[in-house]
Amino acid sequence: MDPFWEPTLLCSRHEHTIGRRGSGDNEPGAAIMMGERCAQDKLFAADHIYLDFVGRDTLYGYLAQHRGRLFRDEDFAILYCRNNGRPSVPPSLAVSILFLRAYDNVSFVEAIERTKYDLRWKVALGLEMEDVPIQKSALQEFQARLVLHEQGESLLKKSIDEARRAGYVTTRKIRVALDTTPTLGKGAVKDTYNLLADGVEKLACRLAEVAGEAIASWAEKEGLQRYFGSSLKGEAAIDWDDKAQRDQLLTEIVKDGRRLLSLAEQARHEHPEHDEAIQADAALLERLIRQDVEEKPGGGCQIKQGTEKDRLISVHDPEMRHGRKSASKTFNGHKTAVAVDMESQLICGVEVLAGNAGDQQQALELVHQAERVMEAQVEETVGDCAYGGGPTRKAFADEQRLLTAKVPASHNGDCFPKTAFAIDLDRMEVRCPAGQITTTYKSSGHNRAGHFVFADATCQACPLRSQCVGGQGPRSINIQHEERLQQQARSYNQTEVGKKSLRERVVVEHGIARLVRLGIRQSRYVGKTKTRFQVIMAAVVANMSLVVGFCHREQKPAMNTSDPVVQALLTPTYAPNGAQNGFLAVLWASWIRDSYFLLQHTVFGLPGMAACSSTDFSYPRFFRPETGGFWTDF
Repeated sequence: MDPFWEPTLLCSRHEHTIGRRGSGDNEPGAAIMMGERCAQDKLFAADHIYLDFVGRDTLYGYLAQHRGRLFRDEDFAILYCRNNGRPSVPPSLAVSILFLRAYDNVSFVEAIERTKYDLRWKVALGLEMEDVPIQKSALQEFQARLVLHEQGESLLKKSIDEARRAGYVTTRKIRVALDTTPTLGKGAVKDTYNLLADGVEKLACRLAEVAGEAIASWAEKEGLQRYFGSSLKGEAAIDWDDKAQRDQLLTEIVKDGRRLLSLAEQARHEHPEHDEAIQADAALLERLIRQDVEEKPGGGCQIKQGTEKDRLISVHDPEMRHGRKSASKTFNGHKTAVAVDMESQLICGVEVLAGNAGDQQQALELVHQAERVMEAQVEETVGDCAYGGGPTRKAFADEQRLLTAKVPASHNGDCFPKTAFAIDLDRMEVRCPAGQITTTYKSSGHNRAGHFVFADATCQACPLRSQCVGGQGPRSINIQHEERLQQQARSYNQTEVGKKSLRERVVVEHGIARLVRLGIRQSRYVGKTKTRFQVIMAAVVANMSLVVGFCHREQKPAMNTSDPVVQALLTPTYAPNGAQNGFLAVLWASWIRDSYFLLQHTVFGLPGMAACSSTDFSYPRFFRPETGGFWTDF
């Protein structure tokens, strides 16, 4: 897990250096000028010597061969001043390290170490064995620049562009599938007592900083030192089985919080230059008190019953929320929403939603992002029933887009569901299972839902009443404002084309599975913005892995079955006629050939190997790290 990366400190530290005005600005304080990588490769770079050993068909080997066109320095010129300051580490090198970091799912510290000793990283980055390309702080600052300048989408687009150059994607008309998956937040989730204590502690630290005092002395002067221990709740000497004692402790915490809010109001007037920061921390504490505490009729405070909607669950990451993926599965954090091209399975859209947000939120924004990234027109969007609600369908229909998703089912206990009634919106009538028709429609207002109502006398005399109505009144049928769109969706989903699209939606599950393997289930950072960048880097890696696999399949030569050696290898060793040949082939592949090439490598050295690199036997085939075995291919 990475060290805590506090966004406010980082942004304030580099608010002038990491500006948004573009690459041509010569602003005061812009202390870094973009460094550029030399176009001429180093003579003893690892990719010249060990590329075949690492493997050309691996992601490391692919990056070594194509990094010059995949990540270019000029693509990141907006992050730097053009003509002022000390040259930086070339951004093409820095972003390549971030790419490998996402691929191996390691921390910043481990990433820097791997640039020093990992041969695969040396090959992928084109480094010499003694090179130390970048320090941890410089890599973190570079990532902060990418986040602040909102460069995540452009990085995702680079992976799509590379897929087009490789021939993996050719069409300009695509179909996308949408879905979400939980991402656990980095912030600590605590109970009400410790959560309020965290809010008090954060505001107290802010006020002590504004006053120019050490937090320990300031807290002791204000009588707040108990909030700076290991755990307020753990250090409280009370009987937790006694509700009166629990309420008394809560009342004391609320009193301290409200007193601290009064001190914050005074500090805002005395130090107007810190008004915004103080107001943010004060609003956080005030919200914590309001959401979890209520006044008792006889005085004092107690914890509210139930959970407030949109409850704030962490002081360290205020954007985290209680989420629910299903009726039985809950989580604390965010929701990652992705769009996947259904033909190529490339991830072409990424958003991070609040944990309690509906899956369908920002669905249309994901489609727009997919069109920008893929430079293609989205002809169809496919989702599960979470995307099949009326408002979502109307939003897509307003832009004349095709949305394929199951219509959410409506249940009515043991009685007839809504789907058992024939609803004719053109004639504004409803026919029930018993054949009765009603035209009585009651609207809830302009552009709002309404409902049809059957006559009470008709329902009372109906022989199917026990299967239709559970109460005493007549049966009514609710009509959504988007009811016509829902009817059209039900009809389309029953066609062969609609059924095929719903079956093919599974590709988005595959895309999410790739992202989860790359570590997006747990956020490394605080806040949705940086979590989104983490997911985007994982998406870039997932896309490039598909491209590398495609290129390997396209370039892999067909096996020459007429070769006697290949025939010997294909002959089962237990066959009577082929036992001798099979044994000799295995002996050659397992022992003799490797020893022979090892001797050749020792006698003639690397220069000799480079000179005969065009032959099939130009390099000794020893241990292969990817498979855990020896090379035995011919």
